[in-house]
Amino acid sequence: MSVPAGVLIRWQFDLTWALFEYHLERLEPADFHWEPAARCWTVRRGPDGRWVPDWAETEPDPVPVPTICWLVWHIGWWWTNAIDQLRGRPVRPHTDVDWPGAGEPALIWLRDLNTRWRDRLDRLTDADLDGAVSFPWPDGSGHTVAHLAGWVNAELMKNVAEIGQLRLLRAAHPPT
Repeated sequence: MSVPAGVLIRWQFDLTWALFEYHLERLEPADFHWEPAARCWTVRRGPDGRWVPDWAETEPDPVPVPTICWLVWHIGWWWTNAIDQLRGRPVRPHTDVDWPGAGEPALIWLRDLNTRWRDRLDRLTDADLDGAVSFPWPDGSGHTVAHLAGWVNAELMKNVAEIGQLRLLRAAHPPT
């Protein structure tokens, strides 16, 4: 018996999200800005009051350790673009996706993205899964909606693991 691609993609997404909820329910507002190393990527207030993510067009070596707030912003940026791709909208630059802030605003944002993504997945037909997309592959490279959905699952799983590990490390080393 074979499982349709859309069913498998949705099952994998639901599994990843369930693992994410475990950490989301336990995050404290102070967890978001905790910097576990001297060299971190985070989200900082800009002169206009907006949150500005640390960013480099070319990934530095060594890669800075991301904070939870940076990871949440990053999820929001790529997930917003993935949803936009399924709606036929252009890719937004990283400067056009604002992080809402630590604690409840961030959780509401992530859960809203989850709802919007599930809605998009539920509307996809097998024919839709074969449609072309460009994000996150700037060269186009012939990727399909199925590739995009699989990439979202993989990227979310990676980010969930990173957030979970940071949360656990901070809990193991509370501020003195």
